[in-house]
Amino acid sequence: MSVRPVKSITTARPAIEGAGVKLHRVFGFGDTKPFDPFLMMDDFRNDRPDDYLAGFPWHPHRGIETITYVLAGEVDHGDSLGNRGTLGAGDVQWMTAGRGIMHQEMPRGDGLGRMHGFQLWANLPSSLKMTAPRYQDIKAAA
Repeated sequence: MSVRPVKSITTARPAIEGAGVKLHRVFGFGDTKPFDPFLMMDDFRNDRPDDYLAGFPWHPHRGIETITYVLAGEVDHGDSLGNRGTLGAGDVQWMTAGRGIMHQEMPRGDGLGRMHGFQLWANLPSSLKMTAPRYQDIKAAA
């Protein structure tokens, strides 16, 4: 395993994604080469439901993997393969888009209206970009 030195420290910037979800993008603006194979990382943390309930309605992905980690609240997921699930605090979702998948992610706050999680996008190597799409929920340890 190689070790890469820290080249810079960045501050997350406000962004709006999906149907109007307010979040903070840690990286993924412009040049992503320094983060290879990672393309983007978002921190979605909010205690105002109006800022996140519109969610991320049906949209496509291809050639990447998305890893979503929920810290507070829940995220309902559905995809074009027929998978459905709900991620709660401590759960992880690993989705391989491969040759293409449509999905939606709809956040819901906890009892206090809080929603918090991270999503990381990883670029698949060219040899795996046309792999079959798949979806996996990894539930938090009890």
